[in-house]
Amino acid sequence: MTSKQTSIDSVLKRMKKLNVGQCVDMRSFKRNRSVVIVCCGEDSFRVVEDGFYQEVWDNQNTEQVKRLLKTLLKKEFPRSNKIRLYTLDSYEDANVNRMAHGAGRYGETLPTKKVAG
Repeated sequence: MTSKQTSIDSVLKRMKKLNVGQCVDMRSFKRNRSVVIVCCGEDSFRVVEDGFYQEVWDNQNTEQVKRLLKTLLKKEFPRSNKIRLYTLDSYEDANVNRMAHGAGRYGETLPTKKVAG
């Protein structure tokens, strides 16, 4: 977890190290809102917002992502002081961490017990 004030710098450092297909996943403390930055090529990124709003930006360079993150942090994490950061191998891995209603830890559905009766 990182503070919201330093999160943009941390994300930009992680973005420089990404290979094609890897992503940086920013989450709220409760893991119910996210901003995912997927590396699509050299200095080409896809930004996926999934929280209060759902939106996708394709073919963004590093400067555009930095400008966009400033806006998205205010919009998606307005009251958060800390942000969770994950570096993942693929965008599909980002959905594993999603907390859903009735789901267990990291979004897995828990088995239900049958009551005899």
